[in-house]
Amino acid sequence: MKVRPVVLAVAGVLLAVSGTVLLLVTPAIVDRQVVAKVRIDPDSGLSYTMWRDVPVPFYMSVYFFEVKNPQEILHGEKPVVGQRGPYVYREYRQKSNITFHNNYTVSFREYRRYHFCRKRSAGNESDELILPNMLALGAALMVEDLPYTLKLIFSTALKTFNETPFIKKSVKEIMWGYDDPLVDFLNRIFPGIIPFKGKFGLFVEMNNSDTGLFTVHTGTDNITKVHLVDNWNGVKEVNYWHSEQCNMINGTTGEMWPPFMTPSDTLTFYSPDSCRTLELVFQESGWTFDIPSYRYVAPKTMFANGTVYPPNKGFCPCRQSGVLNVSTCRHNSQVFISHPHFYNADPELWEAIDGLHPNERDHALFIDIHPLTGIPLNVSVKLQLNLFVKAVKGITETGKIQPVLLPLLWFEESGYISGPPLHTFYQFLVLVPSIFQCLQYILIAVGCLLLLVGAVLQIMTLKRQSPGNGTSPGTGEGSQRTLERLLLRHGDSNKTSLEQT
Repeated sequence: MKVRPVVLAVAGVLLAVSGTVLLLVTPAIVDRQVVAKVRIDPDSGLSYTMWRDVPVPFYMSVYFFEVKNPQEILHGEKPVVGQRGPYVYREYRQKSNITFHNNYTVSFREYRRYHFCRKRSAGNESDELILPNMLALGAALMVEDLPYTLKLIFSTALKTFNETPFIKKSVKEIMWGYDDPLVDFLNRIFPGIIPFKGKFGLFVEMNNSDTGLFTVHTGTDNITKVHLVDNWNGVKEVNYWHSEQCNMINGTTGEMWPPFMTPSDTLTFYSPDSCRTLELVFQESGWTFDIPSYRYVAPKTMFANGTVYPPNKGFCPCRQSGVLNVSTCRHNSQVFISHPHFYNADPELWEAIDGLHPNERDHALFIDIHPLTGIPLNVSVKLQLNLFVKAVKGITETGKIQPVLLPLLWFEESGYISGPPLHTFYQFLVLVPSIFQCLQYILIAVGCLLLLVGAVLQIMTLKRQSPGNGTSPGTGEGSQRTLERLLLRHGDSNKTSLEQT
């Protein structure tokens, strides 16, 4: 049974139109699905589940800077440090006290718990390290401007409690705290100089605690505001810094961002640990786990001082460029944060200490994000804690220590999407849209092909049916052939008659 050209043409038109319609409406359909899925709504499915209970396994890897020459430092020599680690902790995050409000915002507290992972670590929590006595050296700077008599009392207390400028403690004690009689003494003699009691440790306030009460936009009324912070602990700006811009609480909580991102967008989030808003910039586009992604990195100006980058003047008083003074939100303890090994900082900082080797591969932070949904795919955030130390007149325990920013440790918080969440994410937000995209072009291509085939068949049919093709008597090539046959037949008849005569 022959297929009529008109049937092919109609089918081609229908397929081409269907493909064109898909081409026009698929982006709108995908955008509507993204809007429905990424807003903070218990009915939104995948995104809400990921937001409430982060399924991505996060790990905190801690690297310590062990002091190799403590006695020489006391005599004014250059510090020498050696990196120890990583000591890796599985980080668990869970939101609680989730409360939705009538103004399209939701409040919550996110609690963090840490469990040591021996298999991923380079040692045990029982490993002992020699580190600066942050409590003694930090307190010495706090009492520097007090009357000589009070400083003498403090120095005597250090001797009484056998406090030395450098201490030998286990990783567990340094991380999660140890009992120190100096804490009780300082609270009794110098009330208010340190705002805590009990154990002293670098991360003692982080374990089994929350990052404060966040209130963020749900995106129900405006998807471009989803995850953006409305207020933190009831305030819209902090008071740690010296300019309105530096005190502003901008961006998200650092877990997710609004969808439909472009390379011109920045990745902004408020970090309670850094006491400020941080901003990452677009570096390149690529693929992460077969999913299209944008990579964002820290700009060189993130921890630049006010001289190098004027907008950062509000974070001063500053030291060399590349470190942020967080003493105003860390109990005036002269603590500074930076990139690991003073990466992207003034070379003077890392040249003052032997054992530091800053490089981009090991010490730069990044976040790979799916631009369509604003969901992170691969995260590696790295920060370093540093203590400013120097000899304090009247406190003999500080010896002749030269003024220097001494690195204590650096840590990396990392995680990437994998397992069932990755499969679900890929299936609904990558595979299905890709299938629709391929289908629309296939329909257009097949439709155009059928139209072309139908047109060719119609032309061939018309040619066969025309008189010039010998399909009917008359003029032209067909009539000429008929006439030739008749003449030949008549010629044969005449020839036969002559032979008979």
